Amino acid sequence: MAASYRVCGLGLQFNVPVAGLERLPAHPRVDVRVTLGALPAAIEAAARNARDYYVESLLDERGEPCMSVARLQDGAYFRLAYSEGVTIVVDARGSEVWAAWKEALSIEDAVSFVTGSALGFVLRLRGITCIHGSAIRVGDSAVAVAGPSGSGKSSTAAGFARLGHAILSDDILALTEMRAGFVVEPAFPRVHLWPQSARSMFGSWDALPRIAPNWDKRHLDLEAHGFAFERAPLPLAAIYFLDERSAADGIPVIEPVSPGDALIALVCDSHATEFVEATQRAAEFDVLARVLARVPARRVMPCADLARIPELCEAIVRDFGRITGAQAAAA
Repeated sequence: MAASYRVCGLGLQFNVPVAGLERLPAHPRVDVRVTLGALPAAIEAAARNARDYYVESLLDERGEPCMSVARLQDGAYFRLAYSEGVTIVVDARGSEVWAAWKEALSIEDAVSFVTGSALGFVLRLRGITCIHGSAIRVGDSAVAVAGPSGSGKSSTAAGFARLGHAILSDDILALTEMRAGFVVEPAFPRVHLWPQSARSMFGSWDALPRIAPNWDKRHLDLEAHGFAFERAPLPLAAIYFLDERSAADGIPVIEPVSPGDALIALVCDSHATEFVEATQRAAEFDVLARVLARVPARRVMPCADLARIPELCEAIVRDFGRITGAQAAAA
């Protein structure tokens, strides 16, 4: 039985219900149809013989690229192949998605890829700006926490949740441009955490369930644990870029970042930026420049001690309060 969910402002219809998404609201329209379990025969044959135009430099434990991308049928489709054994095909309009996987894997394994990097690619194909980052409700606005993989975006989001702030998104931060500025679209009611973060925040590695049977990463179901998930889009009011963690004195440190450095960081943090078309990259560059023309950016050096994440979250809230206070005074 098909099931529909509102995710990142889109109506996603899956051919089967997806565990963990049951509480998401349905969307009145279907923007993207997702078929889990098999690829159409013609597309599967084309995928087997496709030549990759992008191969990720990151290697798995066997020395194989973690992901590769190929065009199928003269660009009508894209095939995303993951070294774990999941294959995802997306049509060029970003309206149809198919996923298949090796027998040793589970549907949960496949869903984690579909709702991760593949969804980021779908958003890009549909012209929606999408960056790697978390978004938190502070007051009546959304505050974004961005940064490279491993910088602690999800751990910071979980820290905000524990302080009583509603979470809009984790990892996939979709922006919609409106006349008054940019808004953040709600994504999923969960936060993904590595075991060490789960242990630091919730007492043990096993305090949270695995994302999927073959993954060590854990997921925090926000509402099941009494935390808040924000279901309404909120205006983006600030971006905080996480630097590498430090054990130095005086951490955390928050400081302004120049527009040029902020733009470079935001481009680097965009989803699927390596394998979209050049015209799409150029268009997104312009959008991100408009984001930073409206939204202040800060650089944050967090503490290496995960137990001090609440201190980091409180520092961001105080800094954001100073930003909004200065803006109100200048108005």
